[in-house]
Amino acid sequence: MSKIRRSHTAAFKTKVAIAAIKEELTQAQITSKFEVHTTQLRNWKTQALDSIQAGFSKKHERDKVDNEALITGLYEQIGRLQTELNWLKKKSGLDDCSETHNCSGR
Repeated sequence: MSKIRRSHTAAFKTKVAIAAIKEELTQAQITSKFEVHTTQLRNWKTQALDSIQAGFSKKHERDKVDNEALITGLYEQIGRLQTELNWLKKKSGLDDCSETHNCSGR
């Protein structure tokens, strides 16, 4: 006889983790009230505390600055490559529109 595995929403996990963090009820009372296993309760509480700590760290700000610098560099590289491509097309004659290519509008 196997049990059906339950899937909990983020809102439910948050509610359980907050109850565990507040420590107004014992761990046994919380597991009974929300019908979750003790290990699961401990995991959700640890995950919530880690997330709170990460929210106060400066790492997000550093990552944002690093990403902006990366994006700026990539746009510069795209611009250089497009310029090189246009130059190569012009030098090789691929940019010219002749009668054999059926180019309209020129």
